[in-house]
Amino acid sequence: MSGAWREYLGLGVALGALVLAFGALTDHFLSRATFAVIASQVPAAILVAVGMTFVLILAGIDLSVGSVLGLAGAVLGAALGPLGLSLPAGLLATLLTGLLCGALNGALSVYVRLPSFIVTLGMMEIARGTAYTVSRSQTAYLGARVEWIAETTVLGLSPATLVALAAAAVGQIVLSRTLFGRYVVAIGTNEEAVRLSGIDPRPIKWIVFAASGLLAGLAAVVHTARLASADPNAGSGLELQAIAAVVIGGTSLMGGRGSVVRSLFGVVIIAVLGTGLAQMGAAEPVKRLITGCVIVAAVVIDRYRNRSQGREGQ
Repeated sequence: MSGAWREYLGLGVALGALVLAFGALTDHFLSRATFAVIASQVPAAILVAVGMTFVLILAGIDLSVGSVLGLAGAVLGAALGPLGLSLPAGLLATLLTGLLCGALNGALSVYVRLPSFIVTLGMMEIARGTAYTVSRSQTAYLGARVEWIAETTVLGLSPATLVALAAAAVGQIVLSRTLFGRYVVAIGTNEEAVRLSGIDPRPIKWIVFAASGLLAGLAAVVHTARLASADPNAGSGLELQAIAAVVIGGTSLMGGRGSVVRSLFGVVIIAVLGTGLAQMGAAEPVKRLITGCVIVAAVVIDRYRNRSQGREGQ
């Protein structure tokens, strides 16, 4: 069995063990209602995780995705509310908001050569503050105009779920089957070697950050549709959940290795963990503590994996 398939099997076993454990520890976890709740939560997280996977493979980081989601959602609320725009125009404004934030992150970190940690940390505050300004710190109820996006249709899948799965499929194909994806992996592995081979890594890195922002904008549409309202606090802490899911899925924080499909497994594991702990009555601090421990454990495993691979290559 290849290493990739062993990792898929390991993630599947971990997910199955979590489901069985919570099923044994709670009365209602193994129910259709619970899985419907999990299914409604994951589309936005999947979209953000797809972008985060590419960013981490580049050996970068994007801490702004949660706040960008909040800002893009606030723009959608303002577009459909006070501005009175049509739904297509509102959706376009939402996606452009995410794209603009991601493009600015990329321009500053790639062309101005500022650390992506600092740039996206600043954008996290800028986007959240702008979201409060645009929304006047008030939640905008949008109702049926966006609710249908999150409603289940054929086979129990909503348009939001289908869009998220399509984005994950496209992301995996781009990463593993295209020249662009190979460049992304190569840059994360050794950017200087890519530069010396005659390839300018800057446009590729800029596109990845811009795409991360665009996917955060799309996640804002999905999140707003699920709640039927635009909340300026939406997406708070989502960046950490996305990083956790991607790292649990085996993407290296050091860059050069990752998989969108495995990140999808990570998203589902985080969602199952959160829902199971909630049904057990765990308080929010306890849930954050356990999630943090899971992140640390995933990073430790990744570090030892890198060391073992380095020894094998000697």
